[in-house]
Amino acid sequence: MAQSIKKKSANFVVWMILLLLVIGLGGFGVRNFGGRTAAVATVGDTKVDINEYYNSLQQELRSYQAQTGKPIPLSQAIALGIDRNVLARLVTSATLDNENKRIGLSVGDERVRAEILSTPAFQGLDGKFSRDNYRAALKRTGMSEAEYEDKIRAETARTLLQGAIINGTAAPAAMTDAFVEYTRQRRNFSWIKLDASALPEQVPEPTDEQLKAYYDAHKADFTVPEKKRLSYVWVTPDMIVDKIDVSAEDLQKEYDSRADEYQKPERRLVERLIYPDADSAKAAKDRLDAGDATFEDLVKDRGLTLLDIDLGDTTIDTLGDAGKAVFAMDAPGVIGPIETNLGPALFRMNGILPAQTTTLEDVREQLQSELAMDRARRQIAASITDIDDMLAGGASLKEVADETDMQLGQIDWSEGDSDGIAGYNAFREAAAAVQDGDYAEVKDLDDGGIFALEFDETVPPTLKPLDSVMSDVIAGWEKTEIENRLTKLADDLLARLNEGQTMEALGYPVTNEAEILRNANIQGLPFGMIQTVFEMDKGQTKTVDGDGMVYLVHLDDTLPPDENDPDLAKTRSGLETAIAQALSDDIFTAYAGSLQNNARVNINQAAVNAVHAQFPQ
Repeated sequence: MAQSIKKKSANFVVWMILLLLVIGLGGFGVRNFGGRTAAVATVGDTKVDINEYYNSLQQELRSYQAQTGKPIPLSQAIALGIDRNVLARLVTSATLDNENKRIGLSVGDERVRAEILSTPAFQGLDGKFSRDNYRAALKRTGMSEAEYEDKIRAETARTLLQGAIINGTAAPAAMTDAFVEYTRQRRNFSWIKLDASALPEQVPEPTDEQLKAYYDAHKADFTVPEKKRLSYVWVTPDMIVDKIDVSAEDLQKEYDSRADEYQKPERRLVERLIYPDADSAKAAKDRLDAGDATFEDLVKDRGLTLLDIDLGDTTIDTLGDAGKAVFAMDAPGVIGPIETNLGPALFRMNGILPAQTTTLEDVREQLQSELAMDRARRQIAASITDIDDMLAGGASLKEVADETDMQLGQIDWSEGDSDGIAGYNAFREAAAAVQDGDYAEVKDLDDGGIFALEFDETVPPTLKPLDSVMSDVIAGWEKTEIENRLTKLADDLLARLNEGQTMEALGYPVTNEAEILRNANIQGLPFGMIQTVFEMDKGQTKTVDGDGMVYLVHLDDTLPPDENDPDLAKTRSGLETAIAQALSDDIFTAYAGSLQNNARVNINQAAVNAVHAQFPQ
């Protein structure tokens, strides 16, 4: 009896726990998460559905992957603020929807119907709305027609409200004029380049004392930075490919498996223009034969482009019933109407591609190399588990190298080194991360190779002996000496200019630049010199340093924007658009912020966390 009571009590506790779990999870339940719909945020009475946040975040992560070529874990996305941007965008949309409900702004059924009918994804081959396509597209997204139409209604009303806020914002004339003045002002200036040839005498040979003094003053330039001394083992397909045997039978099998690549039948370059009925197709062909219309005109009349009807290079089999007729043509032209499974069509044949046959002998060397390299990669991949087991069992890198195809090496590595194995990005990342005491583990290289490394010791910064860097010391001293002498020469010439002499009277070649814009790039002038010119006053002269040379620059004149410049109107129009857009964005941001303050925004962090838990961390 006691045992029975104890058992019943235990069952009761279990059911209570399950009940509490159901209740707790109910707050997060949605269609894709189970249970009723929940919100990740609310703006007034309007909710941001948890599924909407999940789908939007997933789409953003996929977009990031498409741009970078690699998936992004959620932890990194959160560090970049991607999740916050997605949620903020959805909250803004909910803010507008909430305001539309408050003021009673909506759109009628006709507007919704027009939006749906004009959506290309819902149209058939004839360019008209297809209910079958409509239903199929909604089924793929998991939405009912009513849900989608409500979504269209909300989005359209939202666009109307947003447009009412931002449309009509014009750039203030004074602001536009100021930007036009800044960007299209011009300068006339003159300049003299002073290099080593301008010095009155050559720089003498440096003394030992001067070189020693330069070396002591620039020790950082001649110091090897702190490095990590690393031992490693590695193997790449190139290292073992010569050991891979590929039999004649394997070559034949590979060649046969790629028959489509090496034995191409005769093909035609074809375009297909489909009509709804035979009479329409025949009437179009009659117009073409009579010279009343070109084939391009017929395509345009159907509301299509040549890209829409292009079938590319086709074989006789892929054209179906039209194959024999098209392949009977011995020159480009248009035939039809021909009945197809899509309706009567005109076919334009634009070119003949003859059959091509590539023999095994033609590609034997290529196939031999590809098969051997592929097998080398697979052999390396198959060895990873055994090598990892050896390392985990306490084997040294040398023992791994002795018992496998891997080669042992050592490198003193620091940030920026890329010689040898350090040319691989994966090795550089591992080298940067490895610390004393870390265990070696196998990692992949981009070319199908693998490696493992260990930290040996830290190599402290080392000053290179003077004798070993003497040529660099001499070059550095000479460059510094030339620059010092050129600076003194430029200062002397500048003093003469300030006393009233002209640039031409200084005795050096003078280059005159006329009507130079702020964004100009003049070949041969140092970076930043144009900016310096635009910061100068008319009549002023300055010196500008430039990689072993010194420039004297004199501002001759400042000119306003050229009213006859054909680019001026384009610049003004572009600035007006950019300024108006910036102002519109600011106005909308302020408006949306005000609405959110009044309606109160609440974020359901538990629901947000529930969504985040669905993504790879």
